[in-house]
Amino acid sequence: MSQTWLISGSPGCGKTSWILKTMRSHQGKCGYLRLDGYPSNGLEQVSDSGIDKTFLKDQFPELIDLSDSHHASRSQQGDLLTLIELPQFQSPQQAGLMGMDPRVKNQLEALQLHPDRHLHFGRDPELPNKDTLEFKKLESFSLSLNASVWDPPSLNTLWFELVNGAYGDVYRAKALMNLPDGRSMFFNWIVSQESSQFIPLEEISAPNGRPASLSELVVQGKHLDGLRIQSTIDLCLLNDAVLEMHQMPLRDRQKEAIPST
Repeated sequence: MSQTWLISGSPGCGKTSWILKTMRSHQGKCGYLRLDGYPSNGLEQVSDSGIDKTFLKDQFPELIDLSDSHHASRSQQGDLLTLIELPQFQSPQQAGLMGMDPRVKNQLEALQLHPDRHLHFGRDPELPNKDTLEFKKLESFSLSLNASVWDPPSLNTLWFELVNGAYGDVYRAKALMNLPDGRSMFFNWIVSQESSQFIPLEEISAPNGRPASLSELVVQGKHLDGLRIQSTIDLCLLNDAVLEMHQMPLRDRQKEAIPST
């Protein structure tokens, strides 16, 4: 029997990690949808940049994308577990489906999705609450970095500076970053954690120019200096000539590894 669960919670509480763990333990197929959420009393939401979906799809390749009505209709077929991720600052006033935001309900009905359960981090005991934080004010900054490739040492420096307050009080940061060897890295940090999480994606781009894979940066906090973040990043990215210097030896090694006939 198909099930549809709405999973909500504040930024960085662990929604995506919990969803991935749940997918891996499910015996049947899994579907996923991320909603944008709504701002509230000085709390800015981050628009869906595609980071979560891209990361989940990489880690769980058979995942069904339910972001359009065509795929949403598949939620009625077979033993499909649909997990809907919703950033939501405040805990719902009522438990379960009774506490679902009417605006969210309307969004889901338009996609023919009807949740059987609504679980919220910080309210429902079956969800971990270690990283569930309450925010009184929250700004957001996001930047598309598609086709950009990083100088690795510069990326490490930028990330260290970012999460340690060089560009404002950062409470939450996550990103997908392209490296010159074709790898893409998932970066994840929340102020309640002692250190950042760095996970290489399984899919690796060929060393032939700029990758087509998604690359985004999302930051939430207070007093964020977006212009300085942007200008610093501009200094950390590889131009075409330097990128080619990195990729040419990789292509040569690939050719050498091909056995002669």
